[in-house]
Amino acid sequence: MKQLKALVVDDEPLARERLSRLLQEAGCEVAGELGDGLALLQWLQQPSDVDVIFMDIQMPGLNGMEVLAELPESPPVVFVTAHSDYAVRAFELSAVDYLLKPVFEDRLAKCLQRLDDRLIRRLSPAELKALLPPPLRFPIRAGDGEIFMELDLITHFERDDDRVWACRGLNRFLTRWKTLAEVEHAFPEDGLLRIQRNLLLRPCMVKGIRASALGRIKVMVAPKVELTVSRAMTRRTRECVQEASPVRG
Repeated sequence: MKQLKALVVDDEPLARERLSRLLQEAGCEVAGELGDGLALLQWLQQPSDVDVIFMDIQMPGLNGMEVLAELPESPPVVFVTAHSDYAVRAFELSAVDYLLKPVFEDRLAKCLQRLDDRLIRRLSPAELKALLPPPLRFPIRAGDGEIFMELDLITHFERDDDRVWACRGLNRFLTRWKTLAEVEHAFPEDGLLRIQRNLLLRPCMVKGIRASALGRIKVMVAPKVELTVSRAMTRRTRECVQEASPVRG
């Protein structure tokens, strides 16, 4: 088996370090370790002779799959994740291997053998997009019926008169929910943040932050749309916004 040159992409430092160590012990060269999709995008824009990318699927900010799906070419990808529900989609393509966390030496050895035998081909953008999970949707009122809205389009949720409104900037859509707790329960993985008793923010939609009165801040979620954050949640909001949209300097 030739020495494979691998790139490891995972937002969990311990998982990243463990996989890099296992790869090196198996005789591979680890060309680098990256922590998010933006870093992967920057890496792939430069010339590289990497043989394979070992990548977690779910990462904060830019999802690694979303980045790769927009690129015309990329090295073969091996998914390394704790979410087994992606396995079927991965194997349907017969294009990638799939490792569940925690990764063990024997399973990694089989994966490396497949790579050495060139059983994993490069993925096309269309194939990569096919692996992405479907967008999260929820019903909103529309006349006498309902239509489905994608969560990714929503900036925040607001409770008003025992009703919950899904907001897209200045536009508001009436939902089935009666409390913000129901919204949080519906989307536990989205990172929703209660910034006021009646406001639930999606930190990934924040475009800017500015200081307000009494030690508070305002977050801009759309042009001419700012939400006031309570003083108690100001620090946590700054942290969550930073985590959702890392600033590179």
